[in-house]
Amino acid sequence: MDMGFLFASLIDGLLLGFVFGVAAIGLTLIFGVMEVINLAHGPVIALGMFGLYFAVTLLGLHPYAGTLLTAVGGLFLGILIYAIAVHRVIGAPHLSSLLATYSINMMIIGIGTALLTTSPRNIEFSLGSMTLGTATIPVTRIVAALASLLAAVALYLFMQYTRWGKFIRAVTDNRDAAELVGIPSTKVLALSFGLGTMLAAFSGALIATLFPFTILEGGKYELKSFVISVLGGLGNPMGALIGGIIIGLIEGLVPVFLPTTWVLVVEFVLFVLILLIRPTGLFGGRAQ
Repeated sequence: MDMGFLFASLIDGLLLGFVFGVAAIGLTLIFGVMEVINLAHGPVIALGMFGLYFAVTLLGLHPYAGTLLTAVGGLFLGILIYAIAVHRVIGAPHLSSLLATYSINMMIIGIGTALLTTSPRNIEFSLGSMTLGTATIPVTRIVAALASLLAAVALYLFMQYTRWGKFIRAVTDNRDAAELVGIPSTKVLALSFGLGTMLAAFSGALIATLFPFTILEGGKYELKSFVISVLGGLGNPMGALIGGIIIGLIEGLVPVFLPTTWVLVVEFVLFVLILLIRPTGLFGGRAQ
């Protein structure tokens, strides 16, 4: 075994794991607050990719400035989706929320395919590379990992120390009691959905700085997000970040020993095992 290749693969997987983790945090945050499984998560990630693409090609922004703009756009998109499709199914059977978000999924994919086609796009952007031991690492991957970590820390600080973050935690814990003490639960739920969508768009923009993409690209990252969310504990944002790191390491390690086509097989075997052995995930669900 080439130990240099193994080390480089693990570092690469670790860095990607942070980005995967932030994508999954968006999904698990929404479930943790309102128990809605967001099947529009993947297309929103793809919209984040195209948001950055147009910010760079049409507006001439630096890719990282475009990433921040895309994240803000994701926040408002999430609030809009909540108002149109999700608000009316809060508290309804899970099938209702699944159908509501799946309809958004299909609309985004349908309109996106018609307007943008399925031709691959990419953003011509490089910051060079750096050497760590025997590994040569593109700096864009390091920046993406650091940006993802900062986003996770910012979410934690927001949830713990800001007024609206405390409102979100209160509504998550007991919506009826929160309303009794004057917390505007509808606005809190809209903000929560917006934050989850913002993180999905943010992760999509970061991924676009690393890989080519199409409007259909979000699907595979949505599947990863579900695996990561179950692994870390559905409803536990910080568990999702750790779950993303684990999945990233698996993606780095498996190709060292097996063909890359086995990566998804290993991930979904892990998904099934977690569901069978520890359904609440490694770190438990609905963290407060």
